[in-house]
Amino acid sequence: MIVFCGYANIDLTVGVPALPAPGDRVQATAIRHGHGGMAANASAAAARTGADAWFAGVVGPEPRSTAFLAALAADGVRTDWTARTGTLTTAVVLLTPDGERAVISQDDELDARHITRTARAAREAGADWLYLDGYRFPEAAAALAEAAADAPPGTPGPGLVVDLDGCDHAEAMRTALSAADHAVVGRPLAVALLGGEPALVRAAADHDVHLVVTDGARGWTLLTPAGERHDGPAIEVDTVDATGAGDCFTGAYCAELDRGRSPLEAARFAAVAAGLSCTRPGARDGLPDRRAIDSWLAAHPTPETPEPTRTR
Repeated sequence: MIVFCGYANIDLTVGVPALPAPGDRVQATAIRHGHGGMAANASAAAARTGADAWFAGVVGPEPRSTAFLAALAADGVRTDWTARTGTLTTAVVLLTPDGERAVISQDDELDARHITRTARAAREAGADWLYLDGYRFPEAAAALAEAAADAPPGTPGPGLVVDLDGCDHAEAMRTALSAADHAVVGRPLAVALLGGEPALVRAAADHDVHLVVTDGARGWTLLTPAGERHDGPAIEVDTVDATGAGDCFTGAYCAELDRGRSPLEAARFAAVAAGLSCTRPGARDGLPDRRAIDSWLAAHPTPETPEPTRTR
């Protein structure tokens, strides 16, 4: 069981010939509405691969939010712990013909109290994993500690997976790393907030976390607490829209951890899922199911695993 606590929103995707510079005026080539949000997308990706996925975000009471939750349920996601006391927010996605994008997001109403309630419920239900997006840190650390303090002695809690791509400063990212068992982050943000490769290696070791650094078409790197480094490729696809590919990676990674796979196996599986997700428009339409991922893996056997690189 995986509980995804974080963003839900409506994506307003605007096709543009090129991303505008300051002061530019461009004509939209297409406008499309769709369901999105980091945590919601990740929960749908996990559910499509067969995971017992629950979404615990905050939406509104209106029909648009009802339809949003119904779409998650259609993918197999349980939404019982989603609060309907807020607003279903909007994200504006500018998308070029070659799949490059820029995103303008809106803050939601998911606060520390909701995180504490969700973490408690996840523990009581025997969930294996709790997902949080990076937007919740550093405040989420105290909320998680409050939930853990209420647990009976010796009661195990779920492992924590954090998508760091919501972090907006170094303190937030370091706090999230300290709380997480596994973390996923895009390389540009990781380098901007933490530094280059030596700093990322140190972060995985110092915070005792499995850190997966994704880098689009250039592939991914898994850094372990023990100082091992594994590099893997992205799959080659004709990219239509990369929106939500990172969410898909994290959701599929969580799903494989929940199946008892190693972090390395989970990262390889997630890379295929993320690549396949880019072949259709929108954050959700391209999310592959397990059959599609397994079919790709069967057609492209993984070479014999080399010994991991020692990073320290």
